[in-house]
Amino acid sequence: MSEAAKEKTLAEQAPPSYECRSCGYTYAPSKGDSKTNIAPGTLFTDLPSNWRCPVCGASRTAFVNIGAQDAPSGFAENLEFGFGVNKLTPGQKNLLIFGALALGVLFFFSLYGLN
Repeated sequence: MSEAAKEKTLAEQAPPSYECRSCGYTYAPSKGDSKTNIAPGTLFTDLPSNWRCPVCGASRTAFVNIGAQDAPSGFAENLEFGFGVNKLTPGQKNLLIFGALALGVLFFFSLYGLN
């Protein structure tokens, strides 16, 4: 018997982003590179060999794979559950969680003004 293939999350299926180790610039395939006329949707591996970092000019070898940045972290079949929160990217979820926490703290401190 063969084991069932491991199902991949949307983040694992999405094309990875790459970060320049010299300056921190992130190449996201979904955005491309407008400075050098690289169309959105172009994978890092499909960039021309003479492509350089648009910020510091470092070569492609200075970039490291940091994984997908703009993809939900769950499975496709679960996106419809959870009041739409499952469609949020990890960064959007952090903003929602810590924004709500900050709002709660502000509300708590506003109670001191009720004299």
